[in-house]
Amino acid sequence: MTWFGAHIKTRCGLLAMWILVSVGAGLGSAAPQEGGASADIATVSPDVLSKDIASGDAAPASADRTFGFEDVIERARESAGKRYVPPAPPPESLRNMNYDQWRTVRFKPERALWRFEKLPFELQFFHSGVYYDRSVDINIIEEGRAVPVPFSTDLFQYPNDDLRNRVLSSDVGFAGFRIHYAINRPDYKDEVAVFLGASYFRAVGKDTKYGLSARGLALNTALPSGEEFPWFREFWIRRPESDDVEIELYALLDSPSCAGAYHFVVTPGPETKMREEFRVFFRKGVEKAGLAPLTSMYFYGAPENGRTGDYRPEVHDSDGLLLHKDGDIWQWRALRNGERLGVASIPVERLSGFGLLQRNRNFDRYQDLEADYEKRPSLWVEPEGAWGPGWIELIEIPTDSEYNDNIVAFWVPKREAPDEPVSGACTLYWGHHEERLHTLGRVAATRQATGDRKNWVRFLIDFEGGELDALPADSGITSIVEVEGAKLVQKHLEKNSRTGGWRLSFQVELEAGGGFTVFPALPPSVKLTAVLKKGENFPNPLTETWSYAFGR
Repeated sequence: MTWFGAHIKTRCGLLAMWILVSVGAGLGSAAPQEGGASADIATVSPDVLSKDIASGDAAPASADRTFGFEDVIERARESAGKRYVPPAPPPESLRNMNYDQWRTVRFKPERALWRFEKLPFELQFFHSGVYYDRSVDINIIEEGRAVPVPFSTDLFQYPNDDLRNRVLSSDVGFAGFRIHYAINRPDYKDEVAVFLGASYFRAVGKDTKYGLSARGLALNTALPSGEEFPWFREFWIRRPESDDVEIELYALLDSPSCAGAYHFVVTPGPETKMREEFRVFFRKGVEKAGLAPLTSMYFYGAPENGRTGDYRPEVHDSDGLLLHKDGDIWQWRALRNGERLGVASIPVERLSGFGLLQRNRNFDRYQDLEADYEKRPSLWVEPEGAWGPGWIELIEIPTDSEYNDNIVAFWVPKREAPDEPVSGACTLYWGHHEERLHTLGRVAATRQATGDRKNWVRFLIDFEGGELDALPADSGITSIVEVEGAKLVQKHLEKNSRTGGWRLSFQVELEAGGGFTVFPALPPSVKLTAVLKKGENFPNPLTETWSYAFGR
């Protein structure tokens, strides 16, 4: 090993050795690159690399303590007091690529960070381009100091030399990264989480596939003024130890209106757990700040009775919003893909949790051998401490394609002023283990059909689980149905002998007008709720409270 290699290994740990190997510096015992040294070696020369690592310029932490969340908070506070500086766009050759072309630029798995150290976690990186048109800075915290990870074309496989050479002559960086860890097999590290694009991130648990996403912050979503998309400008990832089962990282959020500090602790497993702590400072007033925003896709499902011309009964990443609020109220809101934008604000005095769930795990409900919708994870958010009063906002955007995310849900706190900072912590659970959340009966399905008369619409709600399965048909349980914007004209509750649960069927009469169809033209104000109890006068419910809004 050369003096330079030994010097930086002693001072900064094995990250420096990975940098030497991965960028093809060809020093000492570093592994040679395929096809020889690259033309961009000069951009990460030993002198420059040694200076970056020795100075620790990527982090302002003091010499007597390790880099941590307080350093990122201070950066965010300082940034919010200054003018926003937008990122430089990538070269035209990358901006004009389509998504399929961008996917051909692949990270080389053999260059994964920490692979040669045989650590439990590995990192792989994404190339900027097409939709991901902002380069982000990525640092590794090693021995208490933040070390920048330099970008190199040697980390990626390009479809042709022409594109690679154009990247070499441009100021291009990473778009994001993904975390690998063994959750399904001990001999293979699965991709368990990814941070890519604006402030988006997502994760999976054991035996699930990527579906819905989360974000750092949602600003002015569904307002006439237009939505602003903050982005994670810089990341700091702490190097794991050989026996670690979690990985820790920090992120700096930035946008024209705000700057924020985020701290994540990711624990992969049967249900991947992600603790998130945040503090956001505003450069200017923001009308609506959505915390812990979730984004998903709902094309159609059981309420729509399929889709003409499509063989699949249901197509969605999530089919409902579950909310736990105000003591012990559990509310299920079935999702829909209507003809108009839907915005529902659910007032909450005390938030205990919320999430977008994919309830049914039966392949027969989807029949898609490629998409595997039955394997998409649910995502549940549990706040830490009191988040105060506010509301959950659910936004349902009309879509004609399963490739468009059209469902958004987030928490909106009541704030004294539009530029008041926001802070908090929560834990996000990615997986399919929602039975741990409560012991009540759950909404298993929502179906809609024509009614017995003109302008009547029928709804059938299947409840399962909890005490319901053990209650006989003559147990005397009752249903409480509330209707706003229409008239309840009939309801019937019966034991479902096929599932062991109970089926509630009811019909509502709409205002006269318009021709009769399977799904009549409706005003957007028809709102429905239903819950099962042991009797009319019993205060405690047997089930979640089902809710639904329908119309055009």
